[in-house]
Amino acid sequence: MTPRPDHDPAQRTDVLGEPWLAETIDLGHDEEGPVVATLVSRRAARPTGRAVLHVHGFADYFFQVEYAAWWLERGYDFYALDLRKYGRSLLPGQTANHVTDLAAYDEELDAAWGLITSRDDHDHVVASAHSTGGLTLPLWLDRRRPPQLAGLFLNSPWLDLQGSVLLRTIGTVVLKELGRRRPLQEIKREVNGLYGRSLHRDHDGEWDFDLDWKPLESFRIHAGWLRAIRDGHARLQQGLEVPAPVLVLSSDRSSLPTDMTDDVHESDVVLEVPQIRRWATAVGPHVTYVAVPGARHDVVLSRRPARDRVYAEIERWHAAYVAD
Repeated sequence: MTPRPDHDPAQRTDVLGEPWLAETIDLGHDEEGPVVATLVSRRAARPTGRAVLHVHGFADYFFQVEYAAWWLERGYDFYALDLRKYGRSLLPGQTANHVTDLAAYDEELDAAWGLITSRDDHDHVVASAHSTGGLTLPLWLDRRRPPQLAGLFLNSPWLDLQGSVLLRTIGTVVLKELGRRRPLQEIKREVNGLYGRSLHRDHDGEWDFDLDWKPLESFRIHAGWLRAIRDGHARLQQGLEVPAPVLVLSSDRSSLPTDMTDDVHESDVVLEVPQIRRWATAVGPHVTYVAVPGARHDVVLSRRPARDRVYAEIERWHAAYVAD
C-alpha cells in the first residue's frame, strides 16, 4: 500500500475538531449560485486500505462520532459526505436540502468515492447511509457498481412514502405533476419536534449537534424534492442489484407520539417500519434485515441497551460477510 501523507493540503480541521478533517468538493453553480459538498474524514491508527463512506439523512449532517469510532477501532478510515445544501455544505441563499433529481448527487458521490479509492488508496470500502441517504446511496451504487465496494449498511432507509395507500398512489401522481410545474412549492406538514428533542443533549437526549444544520422541527420540504424522492422509491422498488452484502437495521416498531413519552425514545417516530421490512430485499441479492427492539429512527443514536444491540448486529454482519 502506498504510504499516505498526514493530510491533503486542501483539507482543513473540521467543526468536530482535530483530528477530524474536512474538504470542499466544488460542484459548480445552479440557479441559486455556487454549489459544494463536504467530505469529512478521520484516519484510523494505521493504514489498512479499508474505509467507510457514510451519507446522512434529510435535515441532517454528519455528527455521529461514536458510530465513526466503532469503525475506526476496526481499522477503517472513516469518511462522511455532507451532500449539497446540507450541513457543512449549505451556503447562504440556498434552499436547504433541495434537489429535483436524486441523480444530482452522483457528482459528489463520484468525487468522494474517487478521493477515497484513488487518492487515498482504499480498495475495500463499506458504504453506509441513514434514512433519505439510505435511498440515495443504493441508487448510486446500483448505477456505478464500484469494484471497491465491500458492503452496504443501511440505517432505517427511506424506501417508501409513509401514509395511506391513497397518498402513495393517486397522491403521488398529483404530487409529481405539482413537482414538475412548481418545484419550490412548499408541501405543508406538521413536525412536532419531539424526535429532535429526544436526541439533543440540551433537551431530552445525549447528543450534541448544530441546530441550524439539524433543526428540531426539521426543514421545509418542496414539491420538486418530494417528486425526486418518489421517483427514487419507484426505481428501488423495481429491484436494485447492489453488488455487495447489505445490512438493513431499523427499530422493531413505529409510533406517532404527541408528547415526550418512552415511545419517542424507543421506536421509529419518522418512518414506517413495515415499509422498511417490505422493501429491504429490493436493495440487492444479498440482504440481511434486523429489527432492533427499542431502537430510534437513527439506530446508532438509540438509547442503551438498544444501541448495544445495533453494534452487535453490525459486528455480526461485518464478521460474516465483510471483514475478509
